[in-house]
Amino acid sequence: MSICVLLGKMVEVLDIQSDEDSSYLDKNTGEIITLRDEDFCAAEDGESLDDHAQWEQENIQSAKEILSDSHDAYLALPTKFDVNEYRIMERFCFSVKDEEISEALCNAIRGRGAFRMFKDCIYRFGIADDWYKYRGEALKGIAVDWCMANDIAYEDDLKDSDQ
Repeated sequence: MSICVLLGKMVEVLDIQSDEDSSYLDKNTGEIITLRDEDFCAAEDGESLDDHAQWEQENIQSAKEILSDSHDAYLALPTKFDVNEYRIMERFCFSVKDEEISEALCNAIRGRGAFRMFKDCIYRFGIADDWYKYRGEALKGIAVDWCMANDIAYEDDLKDSDQ
């Protein structure tokens, strides 16, 4: 069975990841599953599913399937660390044509509070829309690269949208 992933869904998953999440593509269904670390802990510990809400039971069952995946049915999507938000911010800083703004952005991302300082800067200079478009394109590029590296067909449903 050949699956086709929607880039919009992948970008959405990449955009909202946290340190405690892991996302997987089910190669049989094309579904993207995001699970929390605690779902995997519960699956490994063999906790009774009766002690959990229905949605938690489904997540724990999915975690069990992923942990015991002997048929390579699940592919891990890029993690928050693979995305490297800081590197995307840095590339954006250097892409800004106005040298004064570019320099201010570069200075903002050095040291403590880089993410907050960067956000303050993009709003102060009125380039927040440019940043979010740039970031969306970067996430889309990561998704495309991942699909190509894993021989997964994809549909670009983001062509005319702002991600």
